[in-house]
Amino acid sequence: MGESLNPTLPSRIRHMLRPDFTRTVVARRAVAGALVVLAGLAALRPDPDHDRTDVVVAAHDLSPGLTLDADAVKVEKHSAATVPDGSLTKVDDVIGATLAGPARRGEVLTDVRVLGSRLTGLSAGPDARVVPLHLADAAVLDVIRPGDVVDVMGAADGGGDPKPTLAATNAVVVLVSPKQKAAGAGDDRVVLVALPAAGAHALAAATLVQTVTLTIH
Repeated sequence: MGESLNPTLPSRIRHMLRPDFTRTVVARRAVAGALVVLAGLAALRPDPDHDRTDVVVAAHDLSPGLTLDADAVKVEKHSAATVPDGSLTKVDDVIGATLAGPARRGEVLTDVRVLGSRLTGLSAGPDARVVPLHLADAAVLDVIRPGDVVDVMGAADGGGDPKPTLAATNAVVVLVSPKQKAAGAGDDRVVLVALPAAGAHALAAATLVQTVTLTIH
């Protein structure tokens, strides 16, 4: 006799659990195709480090005038699209340099944020010159530091009532000489300021006939 047209419950369960060969092959092919597509997408995906570059950043909050050392800076990878122009890329580029202004932890350091030990054309322009100044009030040297921006006021030497003049503006302090330690030593301390060449030459000439002091920005 033929198979019953009204199969029992156990036979129905066996039929449901029996794998369908056709469905299995189709499922395997679908999974294989999906894996091929995913592999292709992975191959086309750009390298996450491809558009990133090394930059020097402040390792912690830094004060202006600080001489940078290996503890003050570190190298991090940043997106190339967000890195500012003039960013420094190696720690060796800043070791021994002076920080021109305050920097927060993680801030990218650029060429205009650091000053060399003496001559710097970065903040005062590419043709910067350095002018040494003996100040009329040497106490000012105790409150200024490298990276400060100052104006230079002058007054003619000699008797009478000299009229003060503005000898230079926006000069960048590069270096302040230390205090003399020897007892009774004269105060020959100087401050070195950087200016564009024309302003530096005019200021140097003015100091030959004027006493000078500073106003701090």
